[in-house]
Amino acid sequence: MTDYNYSEIEKKWRKKWEEDKVFEAKEQQEGEKYYCLVMLPYPSGDLHMGHVRNYGIGDVFARFHKMKGKNVLHPIGWDAFGLPAENAAIKNKIHPAKWTKQNIVRMREQLKVLGISYDWSREFATCNPEYYRWNQWFFIKMWERGLVFRKRANVNWCPSCNTVLANEQVSNGLCWRCDSRTEHRDLEQWFIKITDYADELLEKHKQLSGWPEQVLSMQKDWIGKSFGAEIEFALTGTGEKLKIFTTRPDTLFGATFVVVAPEHKIIGEIKPRIMNYNEVAEYVAESGRKSNIERASCKEKTGIRLEGVNAINPVNGKEIPIFTADYVLTGYGTGAIMAVPAHDQRDWEFAKKYNIPIVEVIRGNDSCGITQSVDENAYEDEGVLVNSEQFNGIKSIEAFGVISEWIEKQGFGKKTINFKLKDWLISRRRYWGTPIPMVHCKICGTVPVPEKDLPVMLPEDVEFTGEGESPLKSSEAFVNVKCPKCGMDAERETDTMDTFVDSSWYYARYCDARNSNMAFDAVKANYWMPVDQYVGGIEHACMHLIYSRFWHKVMRDLGIVKHDEPFINLLTQGMVTLGGRVMSKSKGNIVSPDEIIGKYGADTARLFVLFASPPQKQLDWSMEGVEGCWRFINRIWRLFDVVHKKSDIPASEKNKNDILKIMHQTIKKVTIDIEKEFQFNTAISSIMEFVNALYAYKYHSNDGGASVEAYKTVVLLMSPFTPHICEEIWEMLGHRGYISTYPWPAFDESMMKQSSIEIPVQINGKLRGKIMISTGTDEDEIKKIIETNEKIAPQLKDKKIEKFIYVKDKIITISVK
Repeated sequence: MTDYNYSEIEKKWRKKWEEDKVFEAKEQQEGEKYYCLVMLPYPSGDLHMGHVRNYGIGDVFARFHKMKGKNVLHPIGWDAFGLPAENAAIKNKIHPAKWTKQNIVRMREQLKVLGISYDWSREFATCNPEYYRWNQWFFIKMWERGLVFRKRANVNWCPSCNTVLANEQVSNGLCWRCDSRTEHRDLEQWFIKITDYADELLEKHKQLSGWPEQVLSMQKDWIGKSFGAEIEFALTGTGEKLKIFTTRPDTLFGATFVVVAPEHKIIGEIKPRIMNYNEVAEYVAESGRKSNIERASCKEKTGIRLEGVNAINPVNGKEIPIFTADYVLTGYGTGAIMAVPAHDQRDWEFAKKYNIPIVEVIRGNDSCGITQSVDENAYEDEGVLVNSEQFNGIKSIEAFGVISEWIEKQGFGKKTINFKLKDWLISRRRYWGTPIPMVHCKICGTVPVPEKDLPVMLPEDVEFTGEGESPLKSSEAFVNVKCPKCGMDAERETDTMDTFVDSSWYYARYCDARNSNMAFDAVKANYWMPVDQYVGGIEHACMHLIYSRFWHKVMRDLGIVKHDEPFINLLTQGMVTLGGRVMSKSKGNIVSPDEIIGKYGADTARLFVLFASPPQKQLDWSMEGVEGCWRFINRIWRLFDVVHKKSDIPASEKNKNDILKIMHQTIKKVTIDIEKEFQFNTAISSIMEFVNALYAYKYHSNDGGASVEAYKTVVLLMSPFTPHICEEIWEMLGHRGYISTYPWPAFDESMMKQSSIEIPVQINGKLRGKIMISTGTDEDEIKKIIETNEKIAPQLKDKKIEKFIYVKDKIITISVK
């Protein structure tokens, strides 16, 4: 047998797969469909081994289920709009479209070299008008349904990227894209009312049993549903009322101060009454330079009192001070809270710092029955109400409802539900994104572009300056249009859409990627949807995975999909690290797959990233591990000669059964590990053990074909992991057609049972020997075997057997005199 020439073999099979369209998917009337999808890749220019792991995981699922007889859809495309392309245009004086298309060509070549079983006939890039036309169509449909609106809002701004960021795109006060510190600006913005679906986004979690619990927990926390009450506090000397939100109406009698967010409009409305307004204005400005994350997570709470104005606690008429503090955010509740320092540790610390009274209204005991004092810390557990007038003695858990109903009857409050989730800010003052299809007319107001005029194309004559204004404003031909409603002079909207719009519905476009008349045909989409297996990073839990779930529900309500959720199962793969840090171009610690493939081949690169760690766990890069996988692939290659070289020793029935037993055990292990456990590393490990057993087997080609059948099974089981070499060996074994489409091997439970076993024999409590028996041997036969056993029989001679206990296939216990 020749040496393993991976370069020629891999080229050969990639060419054949492409020519014969092996992985192109079509809707079928019969059989089960399987839609496998890896999150839409951004065309950054080059793959690194983290990408290889991600796409390799998806390919194992796709290839396995194809061999299981399912009709598999495994598409690929490009999340092609985005800031890096525009920043490259500014820096290098190259148009974003050219930069993006060059990168797509490069990454497409790299993906094809890996042998991923993509249906390339469905490939698209979201920057093409054929795709973003439908972004605009969906936008207009949402506008028609009242799900899109425009308002002035305080937004996150990245001064480096010169763009607006959604809350989800700011992490620890830093831009998610470039790690620059963000700031706040007040701008006119476009929003999508994702909050209309907040309850359903939570409620439909029960349909997502195939998702990691961590992702569901992260989404639940981000959506942040909370039950409470809105209560009005009158302000002294102003006639104004301040509406606060609280989740603890049972503690209302203990409210000793009120806190408003620095951005709260009440500060401006009562400005003349605030005696220290200049100091308050300075504090507000300072808070504006912090991110919401910084403000919420800062351990030491800061604030400033609005001197000259107090709030009146509506339940007891007491005047209490008003503070502004940056730990209160406008995005949650009403942007104002009542503070109960006796029963909230954050409020307790603030009250101690600013010498504010602390009034106990819930009394409780610790585990030893000792009454807890609020002098040293806040008491935050359950108890009974005190200092709460007519509600004294009521259990705090019951007081929530009782007091909520009472304040509604009194007319100064109401029960309400609040969400941390806010409407999705989608407008970006950038060029490289989907133009928002709206026109601003002085007569008609803001009106949508007629559907027949879509897509609104990105203009070519723009200037990339990197300044805060949208580059689209520099194109007069783009901006100046006629109002589609009255025909008078008007201006186009110059903001573009957040690129998360592109990835919120792309999975449905794959179902009908070449349709020029609609986003997709509903019949085709409902055949393939929902996605059976989705693969991607957990960092998208509170962005892409929430947006796409929301978008899918809108498409359902538009009548073009029928399911509630887009993704049945989700696997969040772990990162690939090098030197203890996640591989990243920006950190300069990437390993190029080109280097590994050039030296060892694509199958080796695939095998390492699939074997070195469970898919969900972090994978530490190791060249020693790569070389180990290369050696194993070569062992499989050389095993062809080993199993075909006839042994001088004929195999007994037991010899054959032993190797076939290992074969069936391995089939079962690998099947379960791929299909149910998602443990590719242990699946590969079991195949390695099987290969070791075949090398140790001494009866090749003199065993009635058992060893050849076992080798054939090795190749079938390895096919999803290392497809190129397996196709080559499959052909060498004389098979016609592709191993990629051959049925997955089945395991036989009966073949996995041991045909013979060794069990111990105890006489009067001491081990006196062991005997070999066939599994399932009955007691009478066992006694005959013992009577002829050279070691045990003499110990029973001339003795009376009082007890003979046989635990089937386990142990024999004999008592004698």
